[in-house]
Amino acid sequence: MTPSIQLHPRKLENENSSPNPLPQLMQTPTGLAILELQGTINLPENHENGEENSQGIAVGRLIFPDYHPETQDPSSTYWMKRVHLYVGEHQRLTGEVKKLPKALAIIKKRTSSGGDVNMNDGNSESTAEDLEIVEIVKHKIVFSHRPEPVGTG
Repeated sequence: MTPSIQLHPRKLENENSSPNPLPQLMQTPTGLAILELQGTINLPENHENGEENSQGIAVGRLIFPDYHPETQDPSSTYWMKRVHLYVGEHQRLTGEVKKLPKALAIIKKRTSSGGDVNMNDGNSESTAEDLEIVEIVKHKIVFSHRPEPVGTG
């Protein structure tokens, strides 16, 4: 028998959190976006108690210089042609927003809250795990050029 996993839609939650800074076209309920880089991001090594922790490290600032929602037509895609990612104080990547050929579902593992036992494979020791759709992403931000040096002046 082929193994199967249950896939559940995202739970609706109160979305009274901070406003999403992404342009309206790229906004998703959870604030997720896809960032495509050609290269490697070198994060500083942080060894506390022998563990690497990259949770609180800021990679850079993402700026949409041509996005002005108060003066632009909402259907305008002109702003998508130029996006900047400032890495540190001295480098800037220039990229653009592109529509994905097919929408991408982001899923995460969800463990049953009742402690159910998965009896499908006869192994009563493991708990049943399902998948939950976290987000559907339709656009990505692509940075395909080398970083440009910028001054701090």
